[in-house]
Amino acid sequence: MRLPKVKNIVVFLVLTFILLGFIGFVEKQTWDKLYFGREVNVKGESGLYFVEDQEIEKIIAQGFPELIPGLPLSEVPLKAIEERLKGHPFVREAEAYIGQKGILQLEVEQHKPVARIVRPRAADGYITVEGRIIPTSNSYTSRVVVVSGSFVEKLMNQGQVMEEIPELMELIDFVSEDEFWSAQITEIEVNSRNDIRLYQQVGSQVIELGPATDLEEKFEKIEVFYKEILPRKGWNAYSRVSVKFKNQIVCE
Repeated sequence: MRLPKVKNIVVFLVLTFILLGFIGFVEKQTWDKLYFGREVNVKGESGLYFVEDQEIEKIIAQGFPELIPGLPLSEVPLKAIEERLKGHPFVREAEAYIGQKGILQLEVEQHKPVARIVRPRAADGYITVEGRIIPTSNSYTSRVVVVSGSFVEKLMNQGQVMEEIPELMELIDFVSEDEFWSAQITEIEVNSRNDIRLYQQVGSQVIELGPATDLEEKFEKIEVFYKEILPRKGWNAYSRVSVKFKNQIVCE
């Protein structure tokens, strides 16, 4: 009497597992075939967000109105979505892919500014780590070294530093990657390739760098000026310091 009862229970459990497995299989097949929404992940740079999740959502909603739940995944234009996002001036890289349960994953990497171009009569711009020039943001400001001077108009028109004056990127990197110089040098004035001047956080002297070459040697001379000349002469003794000549420090 007990054996048939146990047998019935076993059969019931087996059928239940088969049914659940079938439901899960069908559900998985549905997830694998249909679009059910999207998630945005914008990677911030030092806590700054020049482009936010809501802005990415707006770009996608306006550019791809067909992306509604239930759309076959085969009709989700992943490549076109990536290209549209890369067209945003603050987006450096974008990746679109389908994740679990038919969710479109949007991974967005921002440009990283290393300097800010300042112009008295026109809009400013940022220089990125790659030397690309992008516009400034109305929402966020990045605290980076300022680049000014008559040469910056040419850079803004070109939209790229590396093609016009690649040694400027070496100077910006040299300053921004050094803890002391990044705090002390606040502005780089570029009037020509051979006329670059530095302005300081502490001290009123204009430092004439000349061309952005032999940076190690030139900054060693600036350090000598700080450590050996200023303590003896005082911070206000000179208005101009030139390190553009080899093996010389000219103070006036």
